[in-house]
Amino acid sequence: MTTSSDPSHPVSQEDLDAVAAQLGREPRGVLDIAYRSPDGRPGVVKTAPKLPDGTPFPTLYYLTDPRLTAEASRQESAGVMREMTERLASDPELAAAYRRAHESYLAERDAIESLGTDFTGGGMPDRVKCLHVLMAHSLAKGPGVNPLGDESVALAASAAGGKLRGTAIPADWPGIDDLESAEQ
Repeated sequence: MTTSSDPSHPVSQEDLDAVAAQLGREPRGVLDIAYRSPDGRPGVVKTAPKLPDGTPFPTLYYLTDPRLTAEASRQESAGVMREMTERLASDPELAAAYRRAHESYLAERDAIESLGTDFTGGGMPDRVKCLHVLMAHSLAKGPGVNPLGDESVALAASAAGGKLRGTAIPADWPGIDDLESAEQ
């Protein structure tokens, strides 16, 4: 039985079924729905550091909404990860904020169960390897925790004429211009 991180609020079978339909397979190790889109769909699951069979699973936040996973993949194909990694190497403030995101992610995961590693996913803290993980982290925690995840969500919110804003992404998610002025 997959349960929520809060035993008084277990993950509903309806949510598990929705996530299974999104993923095309049964979800494993789901602790909670960490983010629900404005239109009510599960968008990010919080996953146990070890799956039910004992397999380590360091990805605490896992993007499930196909609209968001498609957008993360589109950004990856467009070279966004490479550009972000280059900025990390040349912007010490961005690198420090990204490291704080990594440390926060690791502390939260270790509070559930330590895997004995400082690997968190998405390439944190030194590079950008997976926008799916970064977007999931930002959507689960809200803006201001993971700067590059926030940026990826903002890019998704403005892509395709903004069709994801208010449906898959909160209508009030900061735009790219808002994020850039907050960094300065």
